[in-house]
Amino acid sequence: MLEIKEIYKTFNKGTVNEKHALNGVNLTLNEGDFCTVIGGNGAGKSTTLNAIAGVWPVDSGAIIIDGKDVSGLSEHKRAPYLGRVFQDPMTGTVADMEIIENLALAARRGKRRGLSWGVKAKEREKYRELLAEFELGLEDRMSSKVGLLSGGQRQAITLLMATLQKPKLLLLDEHTAALDPKTASKVLELSDKIIKENNLTALMVTHNMKDAIVHGNRLIMMNNGKVILDISGEEKKKLTVDELLKKFEMVSNSKLENDRMLLSN
Repeated sequence: MLEIKEIYKTFNKGTVNEKHALNGVNLTLNEGDFCTVIGGNGAGKSTTLNAIAGVWPVDSGAIIIDGKDVSGLSEHKRAPYLGRVFQDPMTGTVADMEIIENLALAARRGKRRGLSWGVKAKEREKYRELLAEFELGLEDRMSSKVGLLSGGQRQAITLLMATLQKPKLLLLDEHTAALDPKTASKVLELSDKIIKENNLTALMVTHNMKDAIVHGNRLIMMNNGKVILDISGEEKKKLTVDELLKKFEMVSNSKLENDRMLLSN
């Protein structure tokens, strides 16, 4: 479903602020893979997701989604292939519109729009059923403005919006980092459920090593703009945080000096 072949990206090339963000990233995801991505600050995690989404062009290499080379496509032309949930709960929804209006917009993405009434009764019932599965009481607040919701409720709605049309690839960019632990746990539970039920292929960037181990069927660790660890199957199921730290030190020949990651375990 996803092939990343030798992608490189340098920012501010030729200046004193030159930064080699991606240094030959290679990654292949099969359909239905749920891959967690972990690494220290500047490792290239979010940069890789932005490269896939087409936020800016890569310097070289290829990005192939479901057999189509999208490397030369602009961000909006890649959008039909992707669903994305960002770290900031304010991103991905329209604050001044109702929950049901946000969902209706997501359901119509890329489709022709007519002049008929916006949301039919059957569609409204479908959204109600989907929201009820979240167990956040949102099914009884469908006419509420999204801007009035808590961060966790917004992320739940953004997650639903990103997956309504079953994207080829779901990108989760530290989508629980801004939430309190209890709410983050709920959103991760919802992520697992939606990905499994729809057999989605997903990449989830996280700074939390425990979450990276517990969720998904595969884990990759990045360092200095490269994938340095790729763990799946039984090895991932039996993995512990201590073992992951040891593997990092062995592969990178250095200790992980990232307070944000170390304090998350």
